[in-house]
Amino acid sequence: MAAKIPLSRVYHSELIDRRILDVVKGGNYILGPECKAFEEELARWFGMPHCVLSSSWTAAVQLLHLAQIQFGQLKAGDEILVPSLTAFPSIEPMIHCGVRPVFCDIDDTYTIDPQDARKRITPRTKGILPVHLYGRPANIDAFQALAKEHGLFIIEDCAQSHGARWKGKRAGSYGEHAALSFYPSKNLTVYGDGGAILTHDPEIAKRVGMLRNHGRKDKYLHEKVGFNLRFNEINAAVGREQLKVLDDLNAGRRRAAEWYRRELEGVKGMTLPPTDKAGETETVYHMFVIRLESHDRRESLARHLKEQGIESGVHYPVPNHQQPAIEEVYGKQPSLPKTEDYVKRILSLPMFPAITEDEVKTVANAIKQLMLKA
Repeated sequence: MAAKIPLSRVYHSELIDRRILDVVKGGNYILGPECKAFEEELARWFGMPHCVLSSSWTAAVQLLHLAQIQFGQLKAGDEILVPSLTAFPSIEPMIHCGVRPVFCDIDDTYTIDPQDARKRITPRTKGILPVHLYGRPANIDAFQALAKEHGLFIIEDCAQSHGARWKGKRAGSYGEHAALSFYPSKNLTVYGDGGAILTHDPEIAKRVGMLRNHGRKDKYLHEKVGFNLRFNEINAAVGREQLKVLDDLNAGRRRAAEWYRRELEGVKGMTLPPTDKAGETETVYHMFVIRLESHDRRESLARHLKEQGIESGVHYPVPNHQQPAIEEVYGKQPSLPKTEDYVKRILSLPMFPAITEDEVKTVANAIKQLMLKA
């Protein structure tokens, strides 16, 4: 049965359609004025001095790591603390640059546990990559304190958290650097792949901008060996229009989360996402993730929803410390009990800005239909 309620639905408008056509007619397609304006607007929106676009989150962070290596801030064999519960691209750039990801367990917010991270610091540890997973900020205060104590840098993974706030400031403005993804399902999308880094360091920004474009100093002078990891004008124009309405889109996600809470409150055998702490977190609900009492129950519910024409997902079924690619490179990794338990029981429900109250009720009623049978 074709899904009647999708897991995600991309926001679009006639204005965006017109902007795309204008760019096509304008004849500027790669790293032109739309890209420059998008970088400036993103930096201003996040409260960061510099933004550099690239072809994906993965590409942007790989260029960031290479720039850190070139400036002596990082070297092969160094380690970066990272949660295992995140998309695999969070760690790919480290591996390609010879830097080792050190996997940490999570707490009940599904983000990296600061106490577990502390236990894994070694003389080789140089940084922390907290992932603001599902749209909820990780414990920024704890990681800033840990970084200060041990002389570590912070790279915030904001792929799923555009617009989330920690104590009033946007996530992505606390670390030395942050990274964004514009993949179609993200809170801020550009109708395709795309990413960016945010940074306080003007030299890092300049070097990443050079490396993404064949290491060019100017058109025919290549100061460094670089890559073709550029951004394009059409995606930038889409992103600029999406950014203008992002606060409203995030408000739609938060409204949907409240509907889910109202409809599912008190249903036994499942745990709803953690609520925000007043004055601390403001979640933007990239996903609305529930946790069932068992793996079998999760699988039964996913099948039941599919039969009702409702999409669901698991983000992520195999944690990174158990991925075959990691075992191939580093061997078997230490156990992370909470991560390994939770990935067997989590389920992502449909979540997007335009989801209606009736659609949320349909999803909730389907869940209750199965859960109340027990």
